[in-house]
Amino acid sequence: MYRRGRPVLEGLRYRGREGFYTWILHRATGLGVLFFLLLHIFDIFLLGFGPDVFNALLVIYTAPWARVMEVFLLFGLLFHAINGLRIIIQDFVPRLWRYERQLIWAEVAILLPILAWGTYVFLSPLFS
Repeated sequence: MYRRGRPVLEGLRYRGREGFYTWILHRATGLGVLFFLLLHIFDIFLLGFGPDVFNALLVIYTAPWARVMEVFLLFGLLFHAINGLRIIIQDFVPRLWRYERQLIWAEVAILLPILAWGTYVFLSPLFS
């Protein structure tokens, strides 16, 4: 019920656990993937200006910080995809919402080994 004089931020207070964090991460990774898609469209657009301009941008992608950003991209794509599949499954089988916390931890168990392997693949050229 609405109370006069109630602070606006009181309604934004944290109320969840794993579900809240996955909700926030799902949106953040979605925005990150969107940003990467826009960057990818831009670099393909540069191909229209000739191979020299396009190749100049591709040199940036081989920088060490770009390798680290690829790990963040991998995390974003993996988390968004796996979390999205969990949400779809829970939407089609509503009784699974009772087990949301366990499904989130199963999601983490799937995500971490794949992310560890991908991190090794992306970052190993920096250390060899």
